[in-house]
Amino acid sequence: MIFGALFKIAIDALWVNKLRSSLTLLGVMIGVTSVMTIISALEGMAQSVEDDLSTLGPATFFVQKIGMAMSHEEFMKKLKRKPIEAETVELISEGCDLVDKISPRAYNQATVKYRDNSLRRVTIKAGFANLIDIIELDVANGRFHSYEDDIYRKSVVFIGHTIKEEFFSNIDPLGKTLKVGAKSYTVIGVAKEIGSTFGDADNFVEIPLAAYTKQFGTPRRGLSLVIKANSVAELPDAMDQVRMVLRAQRHVPFNEEDDFDILTADSILEMLNSITKFIRLGLIGISSISVVVGGIVVMNIMMVAVSERTREIGIRKALGAKQKHILIQFLFESLLVTFGGGLIGVLAGFIIAKALLVSSMGMEINPSVLAISIGLGISTGIGLIFGIYPAMKAAKLDPIKALSYE
Repeated sequence: MIFGALFKIAIDALWVNKLRSSLTLLGVMIGVTSVMTIISALEGMAQSVEDDLSTLGPATFFVQKIGMAMSHEEFMKKLKRKPIEAETVELISEGCDLVDKISPRAYNQATVKYRDNSLRRVTIKAGFANLIDIIELDVANGRFHSYEDDIYRKSVVFIGHTIKEEFFSNIDPLGKTLKVGAKSYTVIGVAKEIGSTFGDADNFVEIPLAAYTKQFGTPRRGLSLVIKANSVAELPDAMDQVRMVLRAQRHVPFNEEDDFDILTADSILEMLNSITKFIRLGLIGISSISVVVGGIVVMNIMMVAVSERTREIGIRKALGAKQKHILIQFLFESLLVTFGGGLIGVLAGFIIAKALLVSSMGMEINPSVLAISIGLGISTGIGLIFGIYPAMKAAKLDPIKALSYE
């Protein structure tokens, strides 16, 4: 009954001053919306990166000459490393019994043409036929290249969704001839759409490594290796086996660090989170300024409300209301309007973030319990922090002076 009475008094007070209440709600809503937009966008991007990395598989890891470098000096140091050679693949296959599958990888960029149409800066990828069993690459149409294609250096190509839409939007691409750089390839398959957080992950063509080497030569920086362990449980031991084989082949002294990088999906994600941590904190900090501004608006308007309702406070005290009753009444009014603004702000923040990510990066986001809790927590905190001083001022008014207030 007490809550119902408080609610009715608060609604009546807010309704009498509709414009003031609307401005207060708007101030809180803008603050919460800005914070929620940033949080939702960051959550969506983080989830998208995690989804991208999850296609690598939990038992998969990479070996590269240069994995990640946190500074220019570190990059220049790693640049002096010896490249990873094709012979390493056979050494690992024979010397690591915990390795299930291994495929070398090579990358390049070239212009891809079909008849009179062309697409520049397409990513050219190459690997063994077993690559499709190591990474989760789904086939939408046709097939991936086979062992026979590898052995006989067949000029066949497996294309990404972007290539298919660009050149074959209304026709079947299988059997058609694409020019990758200066060489012609026959399309044998199309990948399912991948999507990506950064860049267009569907803008690629995949060719057999033998065909790649014949056309582009051995990669100047060497190959990278994609390796799948027998199981997730054996992944750490498989990585240790590969490390020992590589150190022996590359004659790395026992007292020196590896001259290659081994990466897993988890280590890549951890590294990305570490790099972007301060950026995320900075964005949230900047957007939080609008929350403080919204809080100041709440305090100012509540102070005006206390001043205008001084006689009402005096009458309530004369009728027996205690300080805590007045305090709770004004604090409840502050919380009601800020919580309402918070609800609208949370919804608006998700809508704006979703619209931005879908239009610019093609990513989907869904509201998380954490994000909703943060949004409503912020709005409740604004009501408590910036509403407590006006409420305390109202509660401490002397009833005799309040009754004589004009």
